[in-house]
Amino acid sequence: MSDAAQPTAAEVRAAAEAVKTALDRHLAAVERRSGEDDPAVYEAFNQLAAAAEVYDELLYDRYDEVTPFEIPGAEDALPPYTGPEEPNALSVLIRRDYAVAEPQRLLAQAQRIEAADGDDGSPASGTVHGALGLLFGEFEPDEIASRHKEFGLEEGDSTLWVTAADEPADPGEWLEAPFEQVDPQQVVCRFDVSAVFDDEIDDMDDEDDDGEGLEDDLDTDLDDEDLEPLDADRR
Repeated sequence: MSDAAQPTAAEVRAAAEAVKTALDRHLAAVERRSGEDDPAVYEAFNQLAAAAEVYDELLYDRYDEVTPFEIPGAEDALPPYTGPEEPNALSVLIRRDYAVAEPQRLLAQAQRIEAADGDDGSPASGTVHGALGLLFGEFEPDEIASRHKEFGLEEGDSTLWVTAADEPADPGEWLEAPFEQVDPQQVVCRFDVSAVFDDEIDDMDDEDDDGEGLEDDLDTDLDDEDLEPLDADRR
């Protein structure tokens, strides 16, 4: 960034003051919140996150420094629940991703299904998409999830959303577009499973291992005779 485009020191200072103000507002909202999903707390959180992001960017642009804070983005969290307190109906939305890791295993399972059904027509098990149709037509999704390796599948990400409503939907009301009208503010809870979470844990373990390795190297490479007394005045 050129010097001309850099923010001024006054702009950085103003952004810092905005963070302080947003922090006070967030604390005040938390102190007087009416419940776990108080919209005032959610709004104050978003304002604090936005102010902190602006300050962090200006601080970096002006001084090449960053803050030690990492505030999750608002898009990563559900908005506060505004659905009925005592829902009379609910919908469960599930998405599970799979990779077809072993097509031959999948085809073999589909052929067994066809043989058990005594289907003498054109075999659907000869293609992967046909085999998938047979598989999901024969088994419940939960059973496929628990036995996915038997069917030549490899698990990917998955998510489950529970949404609340005042009244059940009319028969056939949403069949043409079952996932288009989901209101995030009607979501009671959600559960996500992803390999990305495992990667984050592995990264933390790797960092710990690197630290242990460094200690081992120091213990191995340095003998007592190699160490010099530390000058108390040395910084």
